[in-house]
Amino acid sequence: MPFDANQPMLLPVDLREALPADHPALLIGDLVERLDLSEVFSALPEDEVGGRPGFDPRMMVRVWLYAYASGVRSSRKLAQALVESVPFRVLANNQQPRYWALNHFRTRHREALGNLLTQSVRLAAGVGLVKLGSVAIDGSKIKANASKHKAMSFARLKREDARLDEEIAAFLDACDEQDALEDEAFGPDGDGMSLPEGLRDAKARKRKIEEALAELERRARDRQAGEQQQRRERAERKGKAYHPRKDAEDAEPREQDQINFTDPESRIMLGGDGGVLQGFNAQLAVDADSHIVLAASLSNRSPDAPHLREITQQTLANAGRAPKRFLADAGYYSEGNVALIESLGCEALIPPDKIHHAAWRRQRAPRGRIPKNLSRKDRMRRRLATQEGKRLYVARQGSVEPVFGATKHARGLRQFLHRGLAKNHALFRFDMAAHNILKIIKRLAPPPPSPNGQRARRRNAPAAA
Repeated sequence: MPFDANQPMLLPVDLREALPADHPALLIGDLVERLDLSEVFSALPEDEVGGRPGFDPRMMVRVWLYAYASGVRSSRKLAQALVESVPFRVLANNQQPRYWALNHFRTRHREALGNLLTQSVRLAAGVGLVKLGSVAIDGSKIKANASKHKAMSFARLKREDARLDEEIAAFLDACDEQDALEDEAFGPDGDGMSLPEGLRDAKARKRKIEEALAELERRARDRQAGEQQQRRERAERKGKAYHPRKDAEDAEPREQDQINFTDPESRIMLGGDGGVLQGFNAQLAVDADSHIVLAASLSNRSPDAPHLREITQQTLANAGRAPKRFLADAGYYSEGNVALIESLGCEALIPPDKIHHAAWRRQRAPRGRIPKNLSRKDRMRRRLATQEGKRLYVARQGSVEPVFGATKHARGLRQFLHRGLAKNHALFRFDMAAHNILKIIKRLAPPPPSPNGQRARRRNAPAAA
């Protein structure tokens, strides 16, 4: 029958009927009903009370959660999807908030949205997805909303500051000479209160450079204080006293230290492909059996080792108990980090040396008793060379790295849309909550029909599912 534009289109009374019963949007909508959103409701603005009611916060959480799970992070693209996409319209109860309302909600409640990661871990535990046998830790660099070409080093900032001083002085001298010539020719004129445009621009550039220099000096003091704290902890473990040679307040920036004028909180980092990018360091702790993200954080420190304490503590807080072991690559190794994991009652499998995967697999298992005089590093090397050590450690490659791959390539988080560490940190945790929700609904979804017409029973599915 040919299509007649004059005939009315028959749509279902309930838009949910337009989607299959096992559609991810419907399952996400049902899961959001089980989330505790008191932190979002408690942060609602007081000026909306008694006035025009805003959009339902639970509806906004539903659409944003499904958006992040689908790789949509732009508020404008989400606003378009709320008009054109049936799953989004179902989750929004057929409402179409404008992009600025969507972005305002996400910005205002970003901390509460990021904290949904903890609830997603507990939901995953409720359906049997949190095993806590092995937890793999890894980091990945993600580009910031800034160009590395907008960064300047401390040495260049000092040169530019001196150049601008000379430029401003020369400009003022030229202005004085010009004013004298004009006064002699035409007499005094004008109020003398406004600055020429060129001088205003030069002074504005100098002010930004002075602010950048001050920020680099603050970072140098923080870095020196952190290094002194690490030396003090190492000395305490050895039973020695530590006396710093100089005060952290006297620390000076290094010539190569850089600051970015677009996003000053981002840093120049070495990416996984060997290239240099302006970005942040994303850290994950993943259950090796189920690929559930147990902890997530974002920082602007490039080395991985300093993040291990925070990510392990967050894992214990979110999961409620300690795993049997933590797996991490050589970038996390230090005697302090190994001692920290062992103090939690967990086994640490962290290689002290960087070694190619093929060479590590080819090494032979040691024989005989473990010598009593082996150092901590040699004991770790021996443990990882055993058949059991290889079997346990190889789970790291097949757990946390695929999570980063799915996040970056399947859901498109190759670059952050926002600026500033705090905002990106919260929304990265929300992104990982969306990842966990996808894992949960995959477990809760009814199994596909078997060839004989009956639904196959999902292997190892919990009774609650």
